[in-house]
Amino acid sequence: MVATIAIQCSRDTIEAMAKVFVTGADGFIGSHLVEQLLANGHSVVAMAQYNSFGDVGWLSDVEPSSQLEIQLGDIRDMTQLRDFVEGAETVIHLAALIAIPYSYVAPHSYFETNVMGTLNLVKVSQEVGVKNFIHTSTSEVYGTANYVPIDELHPIKAQSPYSASKIGADAVVRSFVDSFDFPAITIRPFNTFGPRQSQRAVIPALAAQFLTRKPVIKVGTLTTLRDFTFVSDTVNGFVSALDRSDLKGEVINLGTGHEVSISQIVELLSELTNHKPMVETDPKRVRPDKSEVGRLMSDNRKARELLGWSPKMSGTEGLKQGLIETLNWLETQLESGRASGGEYVK
Repeated sequence: MVATIAIQCSRDTIEAMAKVFVTGADGFIGSHLVEQLLANGHSVVAMAQYNSFGDVGWLSDVEPSSQLEIQLGDIRDMTQLRDFVEGAETVIHLAALIAIPYSYVAPHSYFETNVMGTLNLVKVSQEVGVKNFIHTSTSEVYGTANYVPIDELHPIKAQSPYSASKIGADAVVRSFVDSFDFPAITIRPFNTFGPRQSQRAVIPALAAQFLTRKPVIKVGTLTTLRDFTFVSDTVNGFVSALDRSDLKGEVINLGTGHEVSISQIVELLSELTNHKPMVETDPKRVRPDKSEVGRLMSDNRKARELLGWSPKMSGTEGLKQGLIETLNWLETQLESGRASGGEYVK
């Protein structure tokens, strides 16, 4: 049963509980990470984006716990952040505007949130003496691959306002490591997918159309190649980085090292749903030519060596299992009316 969490605590209680502070906890990866942290015995202060409805996003699907405190806030507000960070040993920063198509429309908001929000959080974390800071980057900062697999030394290229804002956020974190010996690690996930992902993303957008038996499936560019990583593997990467202040300054890719085209995703979804529709390119789903990132595939050797991490769901069979779990979850969302049939979402 879904339960909305509303825990009210005194300041003393909050300080006693505040071991890990997670921004963007109401989102796709963040909510799964909060669940894993709680399962591992951590106390968590989870920040969801403030809204007048008191909506805590996917945190409403997280089992209530005395070890979980949810706070509504905004990473653009430095004063509020200080209250939340105070007493935390570790900060995990996932809060960001992430929809690439919308970054073309409202780029200013991406820089305010992704760059200035990160600066606010890093500055506050430095001032209160946080022991570990885990920053979330994205494989999009690499742009179209010059070579594969992509290691952490691959050149950076901003091919969208979104990726430019994330490059800026990464640079903020690096500057504090170099200038103030700030204990930060940067985790760079590659195309995470799974339950709770927004239908802005390609896999749930396509999966919803297959599940609703659309006669014509609307797609964007079919030839792009991606390294799709199941959400539980991404979460395990973050968990592996906890208490690793010895790795400060490191940038670490999280990806499977297996690439697949969007056309192959369409074929797999067709196989798994036993539905063979027509496929049609929808111009609304296609990025501007020079902005499209054609190929992303991770070199994950650094994660294996430094974090002892490896993806459990990799290769074609791992991808298929992840797609099955995503389809099963999305089917329940469609039945409950919490998901649409795959209409375009910017």
